[in-house]
Amino acid sequence: MSTIRTYSELILLPTFKERYEYLRLSGRVGEETFGFDRYLNQTFYKSEEWKSIRDFVIVRDNGCDLGVTGHEIYGRILIHHMNPIVPKDILRRSELLLNPEYLISTVLTTHNAIHYGDDSLLVSEPIERTKNDTCPWKK
Repeated sequence: MSTIRTYSELILLPTFKERYEYLRLSGRVGEETFGFDRYLNQTFYKSEEWKSIRDFVIVRDNGCDLGVTGHEIYGRILIHHMNPIVPKDILRRSELLLNPEYLISTVLTTHNAIHYGDDSLLVSEPIERTKNDTCPWKK
């Protein structure tokens, strides 16, 4: 049985990398979750209840990737289900769907890295510069 990932556990991890590792799955590119039932999640993601919880999660996470300060999202924000959902979750209105305890803000590249278990998809951290670090003879 797989472990249920929660927001309460996630926020205890201070770094973006640690949060990514906590959420990381090992899916395969092209592996479909919904297949012919895609209409189910498309209908769900257009619902008012989803839009409402989505707004709540974005505000809670301060519009930051994986809720990490310093990783502000300036483009499109995705809300990631920390525990992958399947058609029966939508049909049975599983707690995993709309409970903020199982949701986190992210960007597409981080979302894909989580699903495919590929950290090369992550945006790399900016290099911290120091005085004369590009001129070793001036140190």
